Amino acid sequence: MRELVHGMCIDWGASIRRACGALRFDTSTFHYKSRRTDQAAVERRIREICETRVRYGYRRVHILLRREGWPVNIKKTRGIYNDLGLQLKNKNPKRRVKAKLRDDRQEAVRPNDVWAMDFVHDQLALGNKLRILTNEDTHSRFCPAADPRFTYRGEDVVRTLERVGAQVGYPRTIRVDNGSEFICRDLDLWAYANDVTLDFSRPGKPTDNGFIEAFNSKHRSECLNAHWFMSLADAQEKMEDWRRHYNENRPHSAIGYNVPIALHYPGGATSPSP
Repeated sequence: MRELVHGMCIDWGASIRRACGALRFDTSTFHYKSRRTDQAAVERRIREICETRVRYGYRRVHILLRREGWPVNIKKTRGIYNDLGLQLKNKNPKRRVKAKLRDDRQEAVRPNDVWAMDFVHDQLALGNKLRILTNEDTHSRFCPAADPRFTYRGEDVVRTLERVGAQVGYPRTIRVDNGSEFICRDLDLWAYANDVTLDFSRPGKPTDNGFIEAFNSKHRSECLNAHWFMSLADAQEKMEDWRRHYNENRPHSAIGYNVPIALHYPGGATSPSP
C-alpha cells in the first residue's frame, strides 16, 4: 500500500494526505517507522551469554539484556532463546546435544583471565565442621585464597573475593558450580559491578571445572590430611602457610615444574598476605 501511495504522489502530483484519503489508508500508518531491534544482533548476544552462563534460563538472560540496554521484552527474549535451541531441561538427553552447543570455552592466556572456585569440607579436632573456599588461576595455577569458615553464605563469598581482588586484581571470568552460594544475588551483583563473568558448570559434571577439582585434591592430600586443626584460627594459619608454599615453592608439573608465583608475577613477587 505504501508503494501505491508513493506512485500516486509521483504520477498525479497529489499530496500524501490526498493519496491516503483516496485509498482510505491511514496517514499515521503510512508514516509509521518500525522500532524493532536488529534481530541478528540480539541473537548473537543471547548466544554469547549462554556460552558462559550455562545454566541461565531465558528469564536471567533477559535481565542481563535489559542491564545492557537492549530494548527487548521478555516474550521476544524467550522466543529467540527457544528458536536457538538453548533451553536446558533438568534431565538432559543421553547424547546431551544442547549442552554441547554451550560448552565452548576460551583457554586462559594471561594471569587473572580465568579463575576456578569451589568449596572443600573438613573439620576441627573437636568435630566442628569447616568449609574452605578455594580458588585458582587456571593460567598460572596461582592460588589467591584458601579461606576456611564455619559457615559460608553468598555474602561471605563476596567478602573473600573483595579481599583477594584488592590484593591480586579481579579476574575476567570465574568458573563455579551451581551451589547456592554461587547462584545467589549477592555474588551476581558483585560480578556485575566488577565486570566479572560467572561461568557455571553443568550440574553433575565436575569435569567442567576440572582445574579446581585437581587443586582441591592437592589441598586435601598435602594440607587437610596432614594437619590437626585445633581452632578456626589454627586452621587459617596452617592453610595460609600451605597456600604460600604452594604459590612460591611447590613445583607444578602442569607449568613445566615451575612455581605459580613466577607465572602470575613474571617480574618477581611474593604471594600477598591475607
